[in-house]
Amino acid sequence: MKEVIKIEGGHKLNGTVRISGSKNATVALIPASILANGPVTICGVPNISDVQALSVLLRDLGVEVVFKAEDHIIIDPTHMENKPMVQEDVSKLRASYYFMGALLGKYGRVEMKMPGGCYLGPRPIDLHLKGFEALGATVRNEHGAYVIEAKELRGTKIFLDISSVGATINIMMAAVYAKGRTVIENAAKEPEIIDVATLLNKMGAQIRGVGTNVITIDGVDNLSGCFHEIIPDRIEAATYIVLAAAAAEEMTIENIIPQHLESLLSKLHEIGIDMEVGVDHVKIRHHDGPLRATEIKTLPYPGFATDIQQPLTALMTQAEGQTVVTETIYTERFKHCHELNKMGADINVMIPSSFIKGPTPLYGAQVVATDLRCGACLVIAGLIAQGITEISEIYHIDRGYENLDGKLNALGAKIWREKKED
Repeated sequence: MKEVIKIEGGHKLNGTVRISGSKNATVALIPASILANGPVTICGVPNISDVQALSVLLRDLGVEVVFKAEDHIIIDPTHMENKPMVQEDVSKLRASYYFMGALLGKYGRVEMKMPGGCYLGPRPIDLHLKGFEALGATVRNEHGAYVIEAKELRGTKIFLDISSVGATINIMMAAVYAKGRTVIENAAKEPEIIDVATLLNKMGAQIRGVGTNVITIDGVDNLSGCFHEIIPDRIEAATYIVLAAAAAEEMTIENIIPQHLESLLSKLHEIGIDMEVGVDHVKIRHHDGPLRATEIKTLPYPGFATDIQQPLTALMTQAEGQTVVTETIYTERFKHCHELNKMGADINVMIPSSFIKGPTPLYGAQVVATDLRCGACLVIAGLIAQGITEISEIYHIDRGYENLDGKLNALGAKIWREKKED
């Protein structure tokens, strides 16, 4: 039996939705916690399947994991053991690669299977491995697992060929216990990196320059437990903002940091969305006039996020003229376009761009969530389509969106789950 999500389109949304803690920060903060030598309490943890998967991996390492209240997690690595991470769960979860930096930093050795995750085209981890080698580690591949070890990690200068979020965080975690000073140049600037550095600094690390392209880490001898609250999820916030622009009469999205969403908010203003931005919320009102087509180019933060282009594509099927989306991060990230065309969209993909002609009415159809943000795109399309949309492979959606159906039904959508024969 497989589970599908069904959406009856055409219901206008009204009300307020509260954004959960950041998925992309959480999946790095949880592995970062094992660098401490005492319990770490994290609050604002989203209830998503990636968190459950990471807690299974922690327990396999002998780490005590306790879920308190609705969104608190206590991670106690006091009795942790550095075991090989070669179980099947590792290859299903891309964020498991953060254990590489954390275990290498703490123990000087890690053995780990290849990480997995959504397929968005090539996502090599060679930058991570080059960073570990620069710190003094050797990397070898044995039976499909990486073995990374160092007698001693030593601070050094590391230049990243691409400002990769994963590599920046992984090298930062490996370097916190290294002897001397590590400098990461061309570092990524995403808010999630700042959040991980904030956690590590609360533990006693000495990290400066996060949010700029040069991060400096002075190695320390000990990190202790601490309390940390996760930043709101800017991609979940962006998804609900786009969803409101597509399907709401009046909707408020709260618990956001508007500064993290500037590239999206300015783009929505450009296409003609009526919105009011507050200190920690944005209010979107239904707009009667036609939406204007635009050009979008994904770029590293603070540019337009690759994770937002897919949800926005659903909205742009309703704009007048031709919208061009050019993808510079994951050039194959266009599988959602094929699914939208099944619903009546008119999208032509010529990698690395998609050309969206609008406005086109959308109709309910059977579609597949090929990855997490494709799933979000199809939910938005389902809300504005005539008839019933059925989305399969919804485990991708559950990886990154907490209680999506509950939040949408509370706003007036008609969305439910059904079990179907395989």
